[in-house]
Amino acid sequence: MAKGHRSQIKRERNAQKDTRPSAKLSYARVSVQKACFVLDAIRGKDVQSALGIVTYNPRYASSLIEKLLKSAIANAENNNGMNVENLYVAECYANKGPTMKRVKPRAQGRAYRIEKRMSHITIVLDEK
Repeated sequence: MAKGHRSQIKRERNAQKDTRPSAKLSYARVSVQKACFVLDAIRGKDVQSALGIVTYNPRYASSLIEKLLKSAIANAENNNGMNVENLYVAECYANKGPTMKRVKPRAQGRAYRIEKRMSHITIVLDEK
C-alpha cells in the first residue's frame, strides 16, 4: 500500500508528470508500420522543417501526422506559452491499437481474414 495522505500521493504523482507540450491521435486507421515511416522522417527536426516534410510526403499517414503536429504546436503556444521558432520534435511514436477483423470470401467456399489495423500516434515537442 502507498504511504501518506491521498493528496500527498497525488502531488508526488503530478510532480513526476511530463510538462512538455504534446498531442495524441487515438484509433488512427493506419498501421503502425506505415505511420512510423513518416514519424522517423520528422523525429528530432525543428517544427518548421517537420511541417514541410509531412506536407509534401505522399503517404496517407502524413496527412494525419500533419494535423497532429499542428495541434501539438498550438498546444505549446497557447497552453505553455512557448515560442514556435524554438520548438522541435522531441519524441514521436506510434503504438498498436485494436485490430478490426473482416472476412473476405475466397474460392471454393473458403474465407480469408483481413485485419484492418489501427494505431495511437503521439507527438511530443520541446524547446531548444
